[in-house]
Amino acid sequence: MTRTPPRRPARLEDAQAEAIIGAPDPAEASLLAHETAQALVDGGRGRAGDPELVARLVGLVESEGLETLAEMWSGSPANTLPGTLWRLYLIREWVRRDPRHIALNYRRGLELAEVAGVIAGVADTPGPEDVRRTADRILSGVFDGDLDVALDRASSFLKVLAAGSALGAESLDATDSDLSALVVQRASALLNTAEDLQHAAGLARAGTLE
Repeated sequence: MTRTPPRRPARLEDAQAEAIIGAPDPAEASLLAHETAQALVDGGRGRAGDPELVARLVGLVESEGLETLAEMWSGSPANTLPGTLWRLYLIREWVRRDPRHIALNYRRGLELAEVAGVIAGVADTPGPEDVRRTADRILSGVFDGDLDVALDRASSFLKVLAAGSALGAESLDATDSDLSALVVQRASALLNTAEDLQHAAGLARAGTLE
């Protein structure tokens, strides 16, 4: 009787193996996100009189990398502290990378959202450095001010930018309808994030943003 040689086990592709071995447990990932976010905020507030510490926390992307923060917080819902922090750091990084375009859109948006501009606290005719400083001050308010006020300011900042993007889309519509539609989508996304932050501000005032 001829014996059939035993079959060698099929080899897992690297990606498949990593998915089985290294996939994080969703509950553990959520717990880690909440714990790191709370520790960061508590650490900053515990030493709110230390401007060097606050500056380091505001500049966390430069020291730790955006990818590190994304791994910790990007999957968190918008109505949570880690989800809110992720959005605030993204706003600051966006402003840091493209201050000229953002300052232009902000000036446009003030025509339609003057009240939001007052809440955001940006200069009346902001330049690139003004919007950069505003993004820094908004984020620093998480650590050395009232969290709900910082979130209200961030929400208003995005509302003005959304209005500015919408006006820019109108001017493009006659010459480049595809680009105009893309700008409208971006304005809508900014407004959605502004509303998320406004909701988070309400939760912070009620002491239920966790």
